[in-house]
Amino acid sequence: MQNVTEQPSAKAMPLLKRAKDNFGSLVTLIVLAALPFVVALYDGQSLSSLLANEAGSSKFVQGFVIEILILGIFALSYDLIFGITGMLSFGHAMFFAVGAYLTGIMIKSFGWSLWATLGLVLAAGVLQALLFGIVLPRVKGITFALVTLGMASVFYIVIQAREFGEYTGADVGLQGVIAPDFLNPSTQRLRFYFIVVALTVLIYLLYKRFVTSPTGRVCVAIRENEGRARMLGYNTFYFKLAALTLSSITAALAGALHTLHQPIVTPNVAAMSFTVSALLMILIGGVGTLNGALVGAAVLRLLQFGLSKYFSESASFISGAIYVAIVLFVPYGIVGTWRLKRFERQKGWENLLKLMGVGKRKE
Repeated sequence: MQNVTEQPSAKAMPLLKRAKDNFGSLVTLIVLAALPFVVALYDGQSLSSLLANEAGSSKFVQGFVIEILILGIFALSYDLIFGITGMLSFGHAMFFAVGAYLTGIMIKSFGWSLWATLGLVLAAGVLQALLFGIVLPRVKGITFALVTLGMASVFYIVIQAREFGEYTGADVGLQGVIAPDFLNPSTQRLRFYFIVVALTVLIYLLYKRFVTSPTGRVCVAIRENEGRARMLGYNTFYFKLAALTLSSITAALAGALHTLHQPIVTPNVAAMSFTVSALLMILIGGVGTLNGALVGAAVLRLLQFGLSKYFSESASFISGAIYVAIVLFVPYGIVGTWRLKRFERQKGWENLLKLMGVGKRKE
């Protein structure tokens, strides 16, 4: 006779496995959701004051975490093409800058609604990927990096040209962009905070699903040995273009969030140094780990804030020394090194339990 009590447990197994696989994401989501309330409670701020978005430590922390998450989304998009697919790009900042400038120009100069603007940003993300994808069949490696640098440099020059100064602000930057009332970070900081947190978690889960999908597996194979992937019958161009498209859309969305959050968009977000910042974030967190991009963004932004606050004149020197130390002593990044040491930690715990007599069988 079939045991009917086993059926619910069998159905629950996929859910339990999915919850276990995304345990870190769930914990992070809970911590970030509770953070504004914990900070407000610690600061003695009332709940009504917090919900009314009045000034205080909680509002500052919300803005700071928003900056980290926007940088984290940008770094995550770069990790997809560099860490997962193995395409080195020096023009990735262009993806972010197009989203940032397009959002500001459409809202400020043309009076577009937020949803129409976001739709245009997503379309621009696809077009950027197609533009970069034109050269994919012809170049790779450092040549691809130089070509992307050239394209991004042209965009960097265009946004600073006086002819477009009415829209882009030229070398001063785009100023005076006012976000819609329901999403204005000045008056609706808590709402904007939760939206950015939710988007970050959803984008991370989407990336994680992409990497574990058959398409993502081929992207990893391309990173390891593109020639062998071709020999197995895969047209690597389409897989690289798929990764590039998803990365471009995500980076453009991060740029749009940046414009909605910041009162000014400077040309620095289109410079090569901003791409280097994304590379630095994934090097700190761990190349090809995905969640390492978010960790690297948090470490980088915290270092920038702390060093500029306490070591204003020597901040650049100290931060450079810290980055060199991370590369030397944590070559696989924080998350990458943690994963590599996982088996050593398990063995250490087993040895410790044996020494304590926990693992001995009672006679």
